[in-house]
Amino acid sequence: MNISQQFAPPFKLISPYLLIGILILVCSTFLLFTIDIVNLHNLNSITLSWVHLFLLGFVMMVIFGTMAQLVPVVLEVGHFAVDLYYIIYPLLFIGTLLMVIGFHYYPSFLLFGGVVSFVAFSIFLLETFLTILKVKKLNFVISTVLIANIFLLFGLIIGILLAFGYSGEININIYQFLKAHVYLVLVGYVGVTIMGMSLILLPMFWLSHSFSWIYVKNALVILCVGILLVVFSSFIDIQFFEYIGYSFTFLALLLYFFQIFIIYRTRVRLEIDIYFKSMMFSYICLLTSIIMGIIYMFYPIQTLLLSLSWLGIFGFITFLITGHLYKIIPFLVWYERFSPYVGKRKVPMLADMIPVKSANMQFLFSTFGVVVISIGLLFINEVVYKSGVSLLSVGAIFLLKDILYMIRFKEDVF
Repeated sequence: MNISQQFAPPFKLISPYLLIGILILVCSTFLLFTIDIVNLHNLNSITLSWVHLFLLGFVMMVIFGTMAQLVPVVLEVGHFAVDLYYIIYPLLFIGTLLMVIGFHYYPSFLLFGGVVSFVAFSIFLLETFLTILKVKKLNFVISTVLIANIFLLFGLIIGILLAFGYSGEININIYQFLKAHVYLVLVGYVGVTIMGMSLILLPMFWLSHSFSWIYVKNALVILCVGILLVVFSSFIDIQFFEYIGYSFTFLALLLYFFQIFIIYRTRVRLEIDIYFKSMMFSYICLLTSIIMGIIYMFYPIQTLLLSLSWLGIFGFITFLITGHLYKIIPFLVWYERFSPYVGKRKVPMLADMIPVKSANMQFLFSTFGVVVISIGLLFINEVVYKSGVSLLSVGAIFLLKDILYMIRFKEDVF
């Protein structure tokens, strides 16, 4: 896969997404203190509020920012209208805050937040689809981008119906729609996007080569079928299709995990840096949540579901994102501020732009926090849970400090 910076947008377009996303991650980490794990369930308003703050404000915000950079680079075509990204992040930020307030205090705010978020997502989808139309030939990675955004489109439609339903404007089965919405957005969009982009980023950062893509290609097909089965079962209420869909999802994730293992085995770069540690912990969380998910299918215990969801969503996705930020931000900053001076005067190396000690402290506190919280959720132990949140909060502060350091890195610092 050829990677070119020719069509990459300026860093000033990307940085607000990353900064807002990390700030919201820090806020969502501290808000974990307010969650009552004894009465925790998936339709609790506080749970829904936190999940939307975390997924929309952090995960989607950072993904949108990085996709603004990666889509034209991978597709090797310029954005259809790159300036649209300057209005996506304010709309998404406002929509997220309104939805959080709506879940917590005023259900009518959900409708306004849902509409504003829907507009932000719609602009992103429209710009992405129009950019893809400029591509002359589709390959596997481009196909994953297309499929992921189709899932996101339908997830958004169901999401806006949920906002109307939760605010009392229309009468719908919240649970059925919620399951379809979560699966389309979280598994469909985020999952497929991760599958596609990790096949570009991991080999690039680990210098892996000469490996087959057969496992991840099969995983994508199986995952898509699993998603469709779960969404279909949500509306016709046939448990057989639902469990087959879950089984397909777990099988796809196992194949994807095996693909990552192959990339790991073929890597040339053996340095154990913050990126490597973050990726290892991320995929350990993924494998653990898959195993727990398989157990849950036979022993449906609520605490097991909470713990595996925590490891799968926060443990896997968060560390996958933050680990890549330690690679992506230094590269983007270096490319914009220092690459014009290569060969003319001394410039910093990418490794010089990473605060290694602080990054390791971030990793230490965050990993222990994730593990301790998962134990607290599994055994419904509030003391253990809040101890984990305390550790995670310290890690989040270190992460914010590191991101600000890398973004503000200038020649006088070097």
